[in-house]
Amino acid sequence: MSTQNQPAADQPTPEPVADRDLAAVAAQLGRVPRGTRAVAHRCPCGNPDVVETVPRLPDGTPFPTLYYLTCPKAASLIGTLEADGVMKEQTARLAEDPELADAYRKAHEDYIARRDAIEVLEGFPSAGGMPDRVKCLHVLVGHSLAAGPGVNPLGDEALAMLPEWWRKGPCVSEEAVDAGVEALARQRGEAQDHEAVIAAKQQKTAERAAKRQAEEEQK
Repeated sequence: MSTQNQPAADQPTPEPVADRDLAAVAAQLGRVPRGTRAVAHRCPCGNPDVVETVPRLPDGTPFPTLYYLTCPKAASLIGTLEADGVMKEQTARLAEDPELADAYRKAHEDYIARRDAIEVLEGFPSAGGMPDRVKCLHVLVGHSLAAGPGVNPLGDEALAMLPEWWRKGPCVSEEAVDAGVEALARQRGEAQDHEAVIAAKQQKTAERAAKRQAEEEQK
């Protein structure tokens, strides 16, 4: 497989999420993602294909999966690998190959270190079954794309099995992304209007309370 879709080993700090990226991810997933912190990897088509998610969602829910694969084309192909028994085969090799098991454990440690650098989740594992088994290839491929080749050996293997999914064009259209950007702007405007209404009500309540207190003091 071509390495065009793989980042360099010195992958830079993930990009902040622009509205257009957030709209693209929403179109990919069919919903606005929660807790998206950064674009961890970008497909050759230009859209994000892996995002970095905060370890704790805005409502306080722990979310151990730091790297979330969003591209539906890649996700579908990875699902085929899982259905073909690739995870079972890789897990069996971990028990037979000490060198592979050691490299996979280091991938586990890398994943936790990257997550801990944002927020520590005490008592939570890394993701994808690391370090002892393979439970989700989507997680491992997401880690490989975000961290670069040579970090997660089994994620790299799975990635190498995939065809170049972007060759037939992006997974979401420019029109869908444009519509998503407009929807985000509307949602923010509605949220600001709602906040303004609440603030005005709170101000009026405070004024009435102050007035009543002043009247009581005059009696």
